[in-house]
Amino acid sequence: MTEMKSVVEKLLGAFPNRALINISSVAMGYLGRICGVGGILLFLFSCRTPFDPEPQGKSVAILVVEGYLDADGKKSELRLSRMTDLDSLNAYSPELNATAYLESSAGTRYYLEEKGDGIYLFEETLSFDLSYRLSIQLQNGEQYQSDEIIPIETPEIFDAGFVKDEEGVEIFVNTQGNEQADDFLWTFQEDWIFRPYTLAPFIYDQTLREVRDRTPAEDIYTCFRTEPNPGILLETSSRFQEQVVFRQTITEIPTGDERLQARYSILINQMAIPSDAVKFWEILKKNTEEIGSIFSPLPAVISGNIHGLETSNLAVGQVNIGKVRQRRIYINRADVSPWNYSNKVFSGCYVDDVPLLIGSFEYHFLFGSGSHLPARPFLGDGPILATYIIGYNPIETRCADCTLYASKVKPEFWEDE
Repeated sequence: MTEMKSVVEKLLGAFPNRALINISSVAMGYLGRICGVGGILLFLFSCRTPFDPEPQGKSVAILVVEGYLDADGKKSELRLSRMTDLDSLNAYSPELNATAYLESSAGTRYYLEEKGDGIYLFEETLSFDLSYRLSIQLQNGEQYQSDEIIPIETPEIFDAGFVKDEEGVEIFVNTQGNEQADDFLWTFQEDWIFRPYTLAPFIYDQTLREVRDRTPAEDIYTCFRTEPNPGILLETSSRFQEQVVFRQTITEIPTGDERLQARYSILINQMAIPSDAVKFWEILKKNTEEIGSIFSPLPAVISGNIHGLETSNLAVGQVNIGKVRQRRIYINRADVSPWNYSNKVFSGCYVDDVPLLIGSFEYHFLFGSGSHLPARPFLGDGPILATYIIGYNPIETRCADCTLYASKVKPEFWEDE
C-alpha cells in the first residue's frame, strides 16, 4: 500500500487543479495495476482500503461566465457563477453583486443590470463597426476582462417548421451562412399548455359549505409550463453547398409527450459565433452531454475568452456579441393528430363512481379538506318528476388541479389559436 500511495501522490502532483481534472479513471487504472501485482487476495483485502488524499494548495473556485449579448437592442443575459472543488457540497453558486460593463473601442461604457441569481441583463444597441471588451468586478474585488469581441451580424432564419413521423415531431430551422458568419449556435425555450387528467368545473366553497360552479379566475384546468434549452446546438455552414444549413434539428418531441397535449410554442434563437469560439462550445457540449453539466467535474480544460486580471483569478467562459435572430412557432395537437398523450404523474387517476351526497360527513370532510374535488354532478329524482343534484362524484385533487404542476399565468407573448 506504500507503493500505491506513492503513485497516487505523484498523480495528484501532476494534476493539482482538482476542479478541472477528473482523475478518477486514471487513478483507478494505476490502482488496478498495483493490485494485480499482489494477486487476487491483495486486491480483495488490501486494495479495498479507502484512499482519500488531502487537497493540495488552496481551494479553487472558478468564475464561470456565459452569455451572448444582443447588439440590436433585444434583452439578453450574462450569467456569472462559481464552479467549486470536487469535494464541495455546492458545485454551483451564483455570483451576486458584481459590476459588469461592456466598453467599446470608442470608449463608451454600457453597464449591465443585475437581475438576481447571478444573471445580469443587457439591453443596448451597439455599432457593428466597433469592437468591445467585457469587464467584470466581483464583490470581493476580483477583476476579470474578456478578449476583444467583434460583433457578428447573424443571418436570418429563413424558415422554421416541424415534421411528424412514427417517432414523434422534429422541429427544425433553415438558414444560410456567409464569410462573416460561418458558425452557428442555437438555443431555444419551450412553453406549452398543461392540463390535468380531467376537468373539475366545481369548487367547494368553505364559506358557504357547499359546492358551486368555478369562476374563470378559479380555473385549474389550463396552466402553462416553461422549459429552457437543455443542450448546446452547433453547426458550421461551410460544410454545406452554398453554406445553406437545411433542416437543422432544434429539438425532437417523442410521440405521446405532454408538450403537445394541447398547444405548444418554441422560441428559437440563432446566433453566429466566431471561429475561435467554436472549440469552447464543442468542448462544453461534449462535457455537458457526457457528464451532465458544466458544473460537474470536467475531464477537459476549457477557458474561453474571459480571463482574470490576476493570475490567481481563474475563469471559464465565453461571451460573444451579435444580432440574435429569433423565430417563434406554435404547434397544436390537431396539427400532429393522432397524438395519444399520456402522463405518468396521473397514474391511478379516475372519477369515483360512488358519489358524495350533499350534507353527508364525507361530503364536507373530503371536499372541505381539499384532498378531493367535485368532478361530476350526481342526479337524483325529486318530487313532481323533477331531477336534482343530490351529490358529486369526487376525484383526487392531484388529478384535476394543474396548478400543482404548472403556472396559471399566461406568458405575455402567448397567442391563442
